[in-house]
Amino acid sequence: MALYLTESEVALLLDMNLTLDALEESFKARARGEAFNSPRSRLPITGGAYNFMAASWPAKGVAGHKSYTGSRKGATFHVTLYDASGAGLLAIIEAGRLGQVRTGGASGVATKYMARSDASVVAVIGSGYQAETQLEAITAVRKIISARVFSRTPERRTAFAEKMSRRLGIPVLAMASATECVRSAHIIVTVTNSAEPVLTGDMLEPGMHINAAGANSWIRRELDTAAVAKCETVAVDDLDQARIECGELLRAADTGHFSWDRAVQIERIISGQVPGRLSTEGITLFESQGIALEDLAVAERIYRLALERKIGRTI
Repeated sequence: MALYLTESEVALLLDMNLTLDALEESFKARARGEAFNSPRSRLPITGGAYNFMAASWPAKGVAGHKSYTGSRKGATFHVTLYDASGAGLLAIIEAGRLGQVRTGGASGVATKYMARSDASVVAVIGSGYQAETQLEAITAVRKIISARVFSRTPERRTAFAEKMSRRLGIPVLAMASATECVRSAHIIVTVTNSAEPVLTGDMLEPGMHINAAGANSWIRRELDTAAVAKCETVAVDDLDQARIECGELLRAADTGHFSWDRAVQIERIISGQVPGRLSTEGITLFESQGIALEDLAVAERIYRLALERKIGRTI
C-alpha cells in the first residue's frame, strides 16, 4: 500500500522552516557521498515537454523521482517516493506547492551560506508565485528590514508588495524599474520567465549576493554575461544539470567570460569544503536549476509527517 497526498494535504504539512532544514540536510548528505542526483531529462509532447528527474538517498531510506508535463495549458507535478531497500512504492505526492516552496528554500539555504552576514535589504525581480517563497526563505535566514520588487506589470508588482508586506511584516515596495529595484540592495533574486537578461553587470554593486532562480533552459537568461563575469563565487545546485540548462553560464562560457571550473556545487559550500564568500566586497551568485534531490528531501519529510498525523489516503 502507498500513500497519496493531494496539494491541499501537502499545504497542511509543509512550511519554510521544514523545507530549509530538509534541504540543508540533503546537501550535507550529498557532500558526504550519501545522496545522489540525476539531471532532468525532457521529452517532447504536444505543445510542451514531459520532464523527468530522479534522486536517491539510501542512508535516509528513500529514492524517487519528480515528473511533470509542461505546456501552454499549464503544468502538473508529482513526486513518486520509493523505499530505498527495494520494499516498493511509499507515496505519490502532488508537487506543485512542494516545488514552489523547495525552490524558495534552495535560495534561502544558498543565501545563508553566501550572502554577507549583515545583509538586510532584498530586491526581487519577478512577482509571480515563485517570487513569494524566494522572499519568504531569505527572511528566514537573514534579518531583513526591507524589500523591493519589480516586474513588467505595475498591477502585479503592487499586489505582490502589498501581499508580502502583510505576510512578512516588513515594508515591501513596488519599484518602477529593475535598476531602481536593485540599487543598494544586499541580496538580489531574479525569478522570471524572461528570455533576455533582466539583471546586467552595470547594475551590480560590491558585496551583493544573487539568487538566479527563474531560468532553467539554455535559451533563456536572467543575467547578462557582464553580470556573470563580475561574480567572485558561482555556485550551482548540480553541475551536470547546469551544463545542460543554465543559459547564463552557458552563454558566458561560450564567449570566454566564464570557465566551468569556477563553478562549485552548493553542497561543497554548505559542508565547509569551500568558502561561500571570499571577501565582503565580492559578488556571489547561486544559479538554481531545481534538482530532484531537493524534491526528494522535502517529499520524505512530508511523507513521514503525513504518516504521523494520519493525513492522506492509501492506494
